[in-house]
Amino acid sequence: MSGALIAMSGGVDSSVTAYLMKERGYDCRGAILRLRGGDASEESFRRDVEDAAQAAGRLGIPFEVIDCAGEFRREVVDKFVRVYEAGGIPNPCIDCNRRLKFGALLQAALERGMDCVATGHYARVERDKVSGRMLLRKALDASKDQSYVLCMLTQEQLARARFPLGEMDKARTRALAAELGLSSARRRDSQDICFVPGGDYAAFLERYTGKAYPEGDYLDLSGRVVGRHRGAVRYTPGQRKGLGLAMGEPVYVCRKDMANNSVTVGPDAALYTKLFYVEDLNWIAIEQLDAPLRLKAKTRYRQAEQWANVRPAGEGRARVEFDEPQRAIAPGQTCAFYEGDVVVGGGTIVDVPGGAGGMEA
Repeated sequence: MSGALIAMSGGVDSSVTAYLMKERGYDCRGAILRLRGGDASEESFRRDVEDAAQAAGRLGIPFEVIDCAGEFRREVVDKFVRVYEAGGIPNPCIDCNRRLKFGALLQAALERGMDCVATGHYARVERDKVSGRMLLRKALDASKDQSYVLCMLTQEQLARARFPLGEMDKARTRALAAELGLSSARRRDSQDICFVPGGDYAAFLERYTGKAYPEGDYLDLSGRVVGRHRGAVRYTPGQRKGLGLAMGEPVYVCRKDMANNSVTVGPDAALYTKLFYVEDLNWIAIEQLDAPLRLKAKTRYRQAEQWANVRPAGEGRARVEFDEPQRAIAPGQTCAFYEGDVVVGGGTIVDVPGGAGGMEA
């Protein structure tokens, strides 16, 4: 019998995942990752543990807490801070999947003699019969598809990944949880980054680093000073609310110069660009990018994929050019590439000529 370590969070998706894996004949063990400790999140984590343990107990599977706080800090939180301070827009959930759920947790599974890790992601994975490569596919429920946040998983990680919810919709997941008597059936999905509750990134950065980010100049597109901001780290490309500017028309954050602590603002039209470069490439459906490809791509989780030309750019880079300009492309964001429902690969945006600029991460 194959063994599966179930990544349990106390939520409905991971609880139903545990049930489905057991129904498929796996020898299951549940685990929740302790990612933080000793702060305001401790009470929330205690409730998560209680809900996950309740689900495991009802399903009759062993359950444990695995401490990954040190690795989470190094691999996810420190990178989040570093990228933000460099002017980029990080995606810590993608880093957590890559380094923790299919890194540290997979290692824990192997150490316990188990074959795979199962999570509550809405996605599908299968082996291509022709190439032999593992393929990552979108979930059948397009409204819940999470393939974007898994686009940096390697062939080895995908080979040991199980996503039993990939062929279900969320309504069926909740209904099944209710049928099983799981307390998570009524639990709301979390929308925040787990270590930044409420979404106040600047407040988190100040607490975490102990720094006070100084005020600086707002500039218009011509470079003229039009006001004072509260620290460039507080603003993201495309932002309109909270700027505190009265310029006679709506203006948005167009780019940031972290070296000079300036924020350039302009009309919505100035946010659109076609061209950018990607590094830290992770190819899934192909071995590597040897020639130009015509693919769809997206730079944000909720964005619909758009047609683009993707070509090698030397030194581990790819040059991506959308057919139509896209809004607020920024360094640090993850770009995922698609061919139909197959994730071809992904990478990190590092340079947006004419847009939000470059980034040293």
